[in-house]
Amino acid sequence: MAVILGMGNPLLDISDNVDKAMLEKYGLEPGGIILAEDKHQPLFAEMTKRPGVQYIAGGATQNSIRVAQWMLQAPNSTAYMGCVGQDEFADKMKASCEKDGVKTAYMVDTSTPTGSCAVLVEGIERSLCTNLMAANNFKVDHVQKPENLKLVQEAKIIYSAGFFITVSTDSMRLAAKEAAKSGAKYCMNLSAPFLMQVPPFKAFITEIMPLVDFLFCNETEALTYAETESWDTTDISFIATRLSLIPSAKGAHRTVVITQGCDPTIVATHGNVAQYPVIVLPKEKLVDTNGAGDSYVGGFLAALSKGLSITECCKAGAYSASVIVQHSGCTFPAAPEYKF
Repeated sequence: MAVILGMGNPLLDISDNVDKAMLEKYGLEPGGIILAEDKHQPLFAEMTKRPGVQYIAGGATQNSIRVAQWMLQAPNSTAYMGCVGQDEFADKMKASCEKDGVKTAYMVDTSTPTGSCAVLVEGIERSLCTNLMAANNFKVDHVQKPENLKLVQEAKIIYSAGFFITVSTDSMRLAAKEAAKSGAKYCMNLSAPFLMQVPPFKAFITEIMPLVDFLFCNETEALTYAETESWDTTDISFIATRLSLIPSAKGAHRTVVITQGCDPTIVATHGNVAQYPVIVLPKEKLVDTNGAGDSYVGGFLAALSKGLSITECCKAGAYSASVIVQHSGCTFPAAPEYKF
């Protein structure tokens, strides 16, 4: 039985080291993150033909679930749902997850290619170009299938990054309500400022917040939330407190976890605020900070699934983030040195 279930947008990362000319050819910026346009489509085929190409299961939620599974080390402690195509990319992603021990319950869209992200690494900078494709087509009907609903009902923790709001709010609503019935923890990430700035997405965040037990975000997302609520403050601890005190429909106390890069993580539970240190690495050890937030959540959820304290959850999150930023993409060594 999977203890942690993730629902999100699966993307296959297609990664390789490139030179500046390759970036210029496709009009890409070092450090940029863009959605692919028509002019970028040949890039994906070109990346797949490169001798050094790496295929890594990606997408924010899937990253967190894979890291949680890596931290727990017990096969099938985690499961993941999202929409893929019927193609080689989907096969590679499924194989990558299964190798890690994650149970996949993908919805398959036979008419749309699997979503992918071209990761062009130049030095320590990387440029990301994303094709959402099939990931955009997930439907609540897939969750309602008996074998998938069973995964939802048996999970002790259900997690979605906010990006999934643009795809299937019906699925998130169903999962949150099932978690309320079963006593599972429903966890969500604010993920990106635009999700709070676009009125329909913000309306859904407001609607689902009473069912959220653990809310994750970084300081930029926290500030954007406060701005859209006209809270007139830039005090992260104060914002965390207010988010934790939004009434719960479950008669529970919400925990808000705000990461701040190298600065301590701020955690508020029912108005009580604490700070927890992260592991600061020397610059020369940093390879890719791209998945730091996703991996922090993965470590945190792994500890949470074991019923550990918030202090232990933050410690596990800080550890997993410190390991993943020393690798290219969301990849990790065979086993963590961390012991629960």
